[in-house]
Amino acid sequence: MPLLELDGLSRRFGGVLAVDRVSMRVAEGEVRAVIGPNGAGKSTLFNLITGVLAPSAGEVSFDGKRITGLPAHRISQLGIARTFQVTALYPEMTALENARLAAQAREKGRWRPLGGGATLREAAERGESALARLGLGALAGRPAGLLSHGDQRLLEVAMALAQDPRLLLLDEPTQGLSVEETAQAVETLAGLFAAGGVTVLLVEHDMEVVFRLAERVTVLHRGAVIADGTPAAVQAHAEVQRAYLGGFS
Repeated sequence: MPLLELDGLSRRFGGVLAVDRVSMRVAEGEVRAVIGPNGAGKSTLFNLITGVLAPSAGEVSFDGKRITGLPAHRISQLGIARTFQVTALYPEMTALENARLAAQAREKGRWRPLGGGATLREAAERGESALARLGLGALAGRPAGLLSHGDQRLLEVAMALAQDPRLLLLDEPTQGLSVEETAQAVETLAGLFAAGGVTVLLVEHDMEVVFRLAERVTVLHRGAVIADGTPAAVQAHAEVQRAYLGGFS
């Protein structure tokens, strides 16, 4: 049974069909990339999975259970966490405080008047662990706004990991990074994925990053799936070449 299953998922904005009958099955432990040109529907797809948007048609299932129509906070509590294209941090708070808040946000009892101290301690421990997994342990006490852009992007991944997800959605994790920062981020993420314990769905524009990290690639064009397979198979796919990539170097 797949961990994540999309069945005929569609989303229409007026006369525009942004996501067009997308079906996908992501196995537990898999690292899957979703690629496509601007406007292909990638971020809309993430918003449908996480409950930010309701589908016009189709279903989303997680761990064998239908989650279509659930509010975003409930889907997060089930074990789905995500990052965003635009950096979303509290710049004046430390890296650890950012990670702790992310961990705490998933806890149902985070605002209990009694026993809340244990919740805070557990959230801090998960935050520390997530920072260590992303190589940011030495920066735990530094304000997030003073981190390099590359470390800020990794901090966002750490914040998602601190929620202890079973499915991690990464939306353009290397966007805006220099060549050197991208290389460092890719090596860090590759190590994280190799360690296992989390299933990953990755949206990324940099094909070198995709082919370095992903085991399988799904290609969207005008909201619809036009190819799905291993990176090598997608790289050789004629329709993908025409619709998006324009040839690989």
